[in-house]
Amino acid sequence: MSQELRRQEPLPAPAGHAAPPEIALSDEDRAALRQAVLALEGPSYVARLSALAGRPVELLGQALPQAASDMISKATQAALTRALRYALKTIPKEGRDPETRVHKALAVLSGAMGGALGVSAVLVELPVSTAIMLRSIARIAQSEGEDLQDSETALACLQVFALGGHSGSDNLHEAGYFAVRAAMAKSVTRALQQMAGRGVVDESASALVRLLAQIGARFGVVVSQKVAAQAVPVLGAIGGAAVNAAFVDHFQTLARGHFTVRRLERIYGKGTVQMAYDRIRAQEHL
Repeated sequence: MSQELRRQEPLPAPAGHAAPPEIALSDEDRAALRQAVLALEGPSYVARLSALAGRPVELLGQALPQAASDMISKATQAALTRALRYALKTIPKEGRDPETRVHKALAVLSGAMGGALGVSAVLVELPVSTAIMLRSIARIAQSEGEDLQDSETALACLQVFALGGHSGSDNLHEAGYFAVRAAMAKSVTRALQQMAGRGVVDESASALVRLLAQIGARFGVVVSQKVAAQAVPVLGAIGGAAVNAAFVDHFQTLARGHFTVRRLERIYGKGTVQMAYDRIRAQEHL
């Protein structure tokens, strides 16, 4: 789809250097980018739960025993590996409808069944709900023009799980969307190099295993928050299904923002989109 790109006045260049003109986003694309910024830099999962409960819900990630947290950490990486193996292979090559409601309903049902059985059920339930969510994320990617036969797109789908939570090594003030992508960039590049020429995503490749561990560390934070929330009385009164619905909606929202940014990067270039993104983020005080 062609678009007419309007140009802004170029910034003053140093003497003897010509500054390249900066491409401006169309009004429609700027509005889409603003929605992406609000999605990607907006409320965390804990904040969503606080809004659901009508009161602050603090320190959910620290509410579980260390043994339970360690179990969830291992379970998340295993769930991501299994999801990558199965979820993307069953999606039709054509189709613009992301089917988010269907996937959300399936994931909520799976999560509610697991939540009723406690922390030990995570080992059984998490691979199922993660595969359903990855399929939903992939359909959102497809609706934004991504090619699901491309290994790079598959990894971009996986990265959505890393956007939902902070790992222990994060500087919370620098953990915005582009910072997270930059932190994973080297691992993504190495994984793609290792998979080049194979024609399929090989989840046993060492570089991909490292990437999955990196993503799993961040995804595990949100999974721990969800499991802990199901044990909090004020949230237990709301119901496990509502907690799981917020969980699924959180990652679907992140996916919409992520693949909107990627679509605009294909049109305008990464540098132009990031500059526009940062301006909108500053304007919105995010």
